[in-house]
Amino acid sequence: MSYTDNLLIQRLPQKARHRLIDQCEAVELKAAADVGVRGQALRHVHFPTEGFLSLVLDWKDYPGIGIGMVGHEGMVGSEVLLSVAPSPWRATVLGPGHSLRISAKALRQECAVSPALLRWVSVSILLRLHQQAIALACQRVHLLVPRLARWLLMSQDGAQCDHFFATHENIAQMLGVRRVGVTEAASELQQRGLIHYHRGEVTVTDRHGLEQRACSCYRTDHSLRQKLFPDPD
Repeated sequence: MSYTDNLLIQRLPQKARHRLIDQCEAVELKAAADVGVRGQALRHVHFPTEGFLSLVLDWKDYPGIGIGMVGHEGMVGSEVLLSVAPSPWRATVLGPGHSLRISAKALRQECAVSPALLRWVSVSILLRLHQQAIALACQRVHLLVPRLARWLLMSQDGAQCDHFFATHENIAQMLGVRRVGVTEAASELQQRGLIHYHRGEVTVTDRHGLEQRACSCYRTDHSLRQKLFPDPD
């Protein structure tokens, strides 16, 4: 694992990058583990180097709804700069991997002396706000199959490979729907030859076809990421 595997850290000037790295520790991201709990103040911030996490809004008596996904391009916990208020969502690991972890206090101290770090953390906050708006609109206006196709594409992007693990229960929670609906939608995508699904193992077999089947929110989200987090080169 290298700090350069996280694109946000890679964008920092050398001095700011080294100062941040000195405050971090390498940790494992275990599947289904929560690194942030709704209603509790965040103690740590994560910069994933591999694997990916989902931000989930939990509602009493209702399934959780996925409102964003974070991989090696960004960070989890940027909202610690706003206040010490409890986190409004839960951050859970979907794709296992590793991250560089820093305490919330240390991150705030580093942002106070590094304009470059403060800028990129602020961009991360802006991206979260945009993602939440897109996710909530998508939940309301788009059908399940295109929404599932979008989620699978985002998961593939996060996993950085064509295959990853996701149960119907996981997906239902991320999309805020019943499990039976996910089963039917996944079957349709598999019959079209876009994915292969077996016992939680998902393989994207036709990326282009899946993009054509996905709702417009995937392209909107992807374009937004590219605009806010352009390639370092």
